[in-house]
Amino acid sequence: QVQFVESGGGLVQPGGSLRLSCAASGFTFSNYVMSWFRQAPGKERELVASINTSATATYADSVKGRFTISRDNAKNTVYLQMNSLKPEDTAVYYCYRARVPIVGWPWGQGTQVTVSA
Repeated sequence: QVQFVESGGGLVQPGGSLRLSCAASGFTFSNYVMSWFRQAPGKERELVASINTSATATYADSVKGRFTISRDNAKNTVYLQMNSLKPEDTAVYYCYRARVPIVGWPWGQGTQVTVSA
């Protein structure tokens, strides 16, 4: 059974940092692209960053230079280091095993990130 457990979210002031973690299970982690998505209230879920099986990362323009995605295949875990956070980064963050949502593939519960003074 495919599962994702996201953690590390919280309340942070603008300019602050957070590191999100996602523990994955139920599939061969090292064989999959892993991504972080986010969904803000009233908005659609959007792709934030992806990392392929060769550890090559890509980022949305809105987070480029501020966020860093990484993976540890030995721990079946993907990370998102978020620096210089802005209020517009406020959202629920989800990890996923693809770059686009696929019907029938499960999501985790997400972790809330709130950037506010």
